[in-house]
Amino acid sequence: MLSSKTPRTIAARFLAAGAVLTLSTLSLSACGGTSSAGSSAGASSDKVGVSLIVKTTSNPFFVSMQDGAKKAAEADGVDLKLAAGKADGDEDTQIQAIENAISKGDKGILITPNGPSVVDALKKAKDAGLFVIALDTPPDPADAADITFATDNFAAGELIGKWTAAQLAGKKATIALIDLFDDKVVSVDYNRDQGFLTGLGIDTADKKKNGDEAKAGKYTGGKGGDYEIVGNQASQGAEDGGRTAMETLLSKNPNINVVYTINEPAAAGAFEALKSAGKEKDVLVVSVDGGCAGVNNVKSGVIGATAQQYPVKMAELGVKAIVDLAKTGNKPENSPGLDFYNTGVELVTDQAADGVKSITTGDATQICWGK
Repeated sequence: MLSSKTPRTIAARFLAAGAVLTLSTLSLSACGGTSSAGSSAGASSDKVGVSLIVKTTSNPFFVSMQDGAKKAAEADGVDLKLAAGKADGDEDTQIQAIENAISKGDKGILITPNGPSVVDALKKAKDAGLFVIALDTPPDPADAADITFATDNFAAGELIGKWTAAQLAGKKATIALIDLFDDKVVSVDYNRDQGFLTGLGIDTADKKKNGDEAKAGKYTGGKGGDYEIVGNQASQGAEDGGRTAMETLLSKNPNINVVYTINEPAAAGAFEALKSAGKEKDVLVVSVDGGCAGVNNVKSGVIGATAQQYPVKMAELGVKAIVDLAKTGNKPENSPGLDFYNTGVELVTDQAADGVKSITTGDATQICWGK
């Protein structure tokens, strides 16, 4: 059922649910400022050197992550270096940033990996004594990082899938899936996609592979009904990619009435394609991210529901964890029963569905991306 709690209560519940590590793990002493990206000086003797390497700064999700890291660095006396891929999927720039962190003598690296090619560089960093924390996207294999702070991306996809099934109320689902990549495999991509289908009540085949499920059959979520999957298209997580993907899928089947998108920029692009085709009022669009812009798109009806995650908290906790390790030797631990530290997720919608826990756009605006 839709939560009736106030935004203050929602925020408190989020914090209590696991968005912060225990005080014993992350109690730190503050002692200074932050160095900007590209600084030629290494970490000073009284500061802990940390490099944050995000996928790209063209996506506001990762810009918010940088903001969270800067805030934590200012509070905790960290020499912070920022780096980013030139685009989502740019592994070469991330590898160079990892090499730079090693040469500068940083204590740790925070990274949202752009793909499997960064793994060898991360292993090299660990061998050099750096503590490696993955944010948002675990590397493959997961132990290429010492720990991951992330949303449970399968659970995020499952939430929007359950909501979609409830909204369909037994109608046939003609589904378009707008994923991240079609030229590489990353866990955030298949976990959200496969979680969505599972929440809808569609059997998946290989849970680490998109697009190999039966293309037609019965979904069991909500009241249940028939489904048809029109196809999967990559978007690179970008608005123009989402628009092109949606246009391609509509050309295959103009009767699409359910659109899953990997993130909210892709959802915005998909909506523009639907609008151009005069179909925006006939389609349920669902997504994952829960940024302030995405929440506004839920409020205005561009997106029906989104799963909100908290990148600012991921970055803040990551910085604090490395500082604590440097000062006390304490290492962060995974959430109970998981192989990562779960930073939480909430379903955001103004069309509540029975049996699917959610918060309103008003509540979500107060905590979007952990602000």
